[in-house]
Amino acid sequence: MFTGIITGIGQIVAATPLGAGQAYGKRLRVTTPAGFLGDVALGDSIALNGACMTVVAFDARADWFEIDISVESLARTAGLQDARTVNLELALRASDRVGGHWVSGHVDGIGQVERFEAVGESWRLALALPRGMAPFMAAKGSIVVQGVSLTINAVSDRPDDCQVEINLVPHTLQRTTLGGLRVGDSVNIEVDLIARYVERALSARMAGS
Repeated sequence: MFTGIITGIGQIVAATPLGAGQAYGKRLRVTTPAGFLGDVALGDSIALNGACMTVVAFDARADWFEIDISVESLARTAGLQDARTVNLELALRASDRVGGHWVSGHVDGIGQVERFEAVGESWRLALALPRGMAPFMAAKGSIVVQGVSLTINAVSDRPDDCQVEINLVPHTLQRTTLGGLRVGDSVNIEVDLIARYVERALSARMAGS
């Protein structure tokens, strides 16, 4: 489990195929801020741009770790296939503060940046999401974008998709990769955990009736 509060920004520096052919995934090497891996052990979970991955190798002194990512995960996430900066979050401890909201690290879909514009000291981010995500979106509800826990300001259901608007404060832009977003970029999205189960329960009840 995670909270969507980014604890470091990393860099994918190598992506090595795990075998020949398109059926194989990749091993990614990610560099981290100094000291980030101080209490990490093999098998621990680290979220990369909101996707929960398992540490298969690391060097805490050299500040890098490696994860194996499957073809399925590559197909269902954005920004984990080539060298780029990524948002990092270590798995939640039972004693940690939950500064964001409960986050599973399971990417539900990929959104696209439609607008990213300055509004006063902050920035307004508008994302187009797959239509199937619409039931999980609500004004003042929670959403995870590239691993970052954010609050939805507005929701617009459209014939082919759903648009959400989010306000980003300067602190978030400085401490995550979101400040580098551009119109047209793809981003990983995780819906609110509670909304997921509420929707499932209501759907099952409606089907039964």
